[in-house]
Amino acid sequence: MTSNRRERELARAKQQRQLERRRTAARARRRRNRIAGVVVAVVAIVGLGTWAVAATRNDSSTASPSPSPSSSSPSWTQPPAMTIDTTTPYVMTLQTSQGAITIQTDPAKAPHTVNSMIFLASQDFFDGTSCHRLATASPFVLQCGDPTGGKGGGPGYTVPDENLPAAGTNNYPRGTVAMANRGAGTAGSQFFLVYRDATLPPAYTIWGKITAGLDVLDKIAAAGTADGSPDGPPKLPVTIDAVTVTPAAPSFSPPPSG
Repeated sequence: MTSNRRERELARAKQQRQLERRRTAARARRRRNRIAGVVVAVVAIVGLGTWAVAATRNDSSTASPSPSPSSSSPSWTQPPAMTIDTTTPYVMTLQTSQGAITIQTDPAKAPHTVNSMIFLASQDFFDGTSCHRLATASPFVLQCGDPTGGKGGGPGYTVPDENLPAAGTNNYPRGTVAMANRGAGTAGSQFFLVYRDATLPPAYTIWGKITAGLDVLDKIAAAGTADGSPDGPPKLPVTIDAVTVTPAAPSFSPPPSG
């Protein structure tokens, strides 16, 4: 009798251990699934946001958040002081390895964003960076401005959302220049260039439009992505060699470094 009772106790203990192991495994699976869900959501936002466009992401494409900029990239702890004249139609030209792209900025409607982008250009922040992401299906954009080449980098600060369009079909038309982000108020340095009318959530600051160089953008888009997927690094490498601003950018007093 004693032996049988002992065997039953051992069997129950074994069963309890097995049950606990199964519960532990189930909890671990649920935790992994939750983490995976968060990662997918972040990629969707950064990835357009960067998107709904990884700021993807600062940025901000569409980007969206949060890895920090690489140690070799300059970063700051707060946005630059408002220095631009919001009535001046600044023109920003991206000198890229595939050709020049000219952007007419809209400081009247997106003053903080334009001020930040002109500041970053004055600090050579974009020089040598790549346009790391091409979407050949909706939303039809080329994403740029990440100093880490697609790892979620930015300037170390964020700027508020501005000049958001209304919801609706083709609310980001061809030639639009907008900020990628990881959610409301998280735009940094990552931005996207729209080469075909796109419909997106009205969550990405429009700060300019392309006035020259759409043929350059079309050439990049026509070549597709490096691996043939609808979303990935462009097959034609796109490096921003320099950014010029006219009229000349105002003199900035850089904010504290990060």
